[in-house]
Amino acid sequence: MFRRTFWFTVGAAAGVWATTKVNRKIRQLTPESLAAQAADKAIETGHRLKEFALDVREGMIRREAELGEALGLEAPVDPELPVSRSAVRAAAPVIHRSLPHNSYNRNEDH
Repeated sequence: MFRRTFWFTVGAAAGVWATTKVNRKIRQLTPESLAAQAADKAIETGHRLKEFALDVREGMIRREAELGEALGLEAPVDPELPVSRSAVRAAAPVIHRSLPHNSYNRNEDH
């Protein structure tokens, strides 16, 4: 009698466990869940790419400084030499254009 009760309980528990496991997997495979997982992975990949780009930029700046020191580019500028384009751009005023505040774009969210 106790043996039957024990195995009945074990079978019921296994059935509940298997049903729960299958339902959880089915929920994970719904289109909404798959879309959310894909969006999360895309965001994570974007963050990793941004970190990589920042690391590359930092390395570029460090290497440019090393090369500038090695080549003597940090030395004072000779007044007889022509002015570099970057110096001309730095001296020029920056003009920021603004879009019209009354947009008639029908695709715009209102």
